[in-house]
Amino acid sequence: MKELKTFGWYAARVSPSLPKEAFQPAPTRLIGGLAYLVVVFASLSALITFQLSPIVNIVIAVVLGFSYASMGFLGHEILHGTVVRTPWLRNFLGAIFFWPLCTGPRLWRKWHNIEHHVHTQDEAKDPDAWPTVNKATKNFIVRSVYKLPLSVRSLFGFLFLAIQFSLHSLNMFKLYLKEFNGKNRSAVVFQLLLPWASWIGLLFLIGPVKWFFAFLLPLLIANFIVMGYISTNHRLNPLVDVNDPLANCLTVTVPKWVDVLNFNFSYHTEHHLFPAMNPKYYPLVKEEILKQWPERYHQMSLARALMTLYKTPRVYHEKNELFDPHGNAAYRTLGNGLNPKEIQYRKL
Repeated sequence: MKELKTFGWYAARVSPSLPKEAFQPAPTRLIGGLAYLVVVFASLSALITFQLSPIVNIVIAVVLGFSYASMGFLGHEILHGTVVRTPWLRNFLGAIFFWPLCTGPRLWRKWHNIEHHVHTQDEAKDPDAWPTVNKATKNFIVRSVYKLPLSVRSLFGFLFLAIQFSLHSLNMFKLYLKEFNGKNRSAVVFQLLLPWASWIGLLFLIGPVKWFFAFLLPLLIANFIVMGYISTNHRLNPLVDVNDPLANCLTVTVPKWVDVLNFNFSYHTEHHLFPAMNPKYYPLVKEEILKQWPERYHQMSLARALMTLYKTPRVYHEKNELFDPHGNAAYRTLGNGLNPKEIQYRKL
């Protein structure tokens, strides 16, 4: 592995080449959010008001699922302070756009902004990092799952993406609730319960069939889209002792129109380098990184990244290999010999 550098080391060398407006709040980003709110309310109104055919209901559910995911991407951006800086307004807008995913702004800022960004790919401190095999196999369920062939585990792993964000969010609530005190703890509980209460209330209002197309199926779709990105952000990268975004992050490439609709969420290395930057300018950050450290930068298409995830296991051997206990084999991580076109492994 190359010598690791901190994100501050890279930022100091990239930021002089970037325009000052890249670091200013960009409230015009809310125009896209407003468009999604219009689509969501129109779609929900159509589902609730009319008796539509199952095909039309499925199409609307897909539209809602994509909209819920993209609203979550914007909520993520807002809670990093890139849209507005006023704390109460930032949290209010973040809550609105995370509403379909039922994740509160205070919990998100603790879990994602503070813990994940500061300790990225640190096995002990990053709440999103996958563990080493020694830690993972202490769990009876994990030991049982890893007796299955890799192909079977991968299939179920991809199906699990449809619920994983929601489950992980609840796990983060359990993990961090004790670290909030007094009114802050009450606010975290309230921000979890209120969205769920509104969606469950909708169930009683419109009935289970329409609710399935209005919330449950779109939530599964949104989970899958969100986790399709999140699962590629770091899970092919090594665990690290130094928070080096060029070592521990992967940027995926998607068609330009997808980047527009998803608020440039694909630029993940760039995001970890400048989390409070307007994502509109991430392509400029990428250009600068490729000028200065092309050999360190990791990128691949989203489709290829997902396929590579499918072909590799998800626990670590040491820090720079992924381990498959069933096959007693280790696969290299990015930056340590992993070639997504021809995945290589060694028997242990």
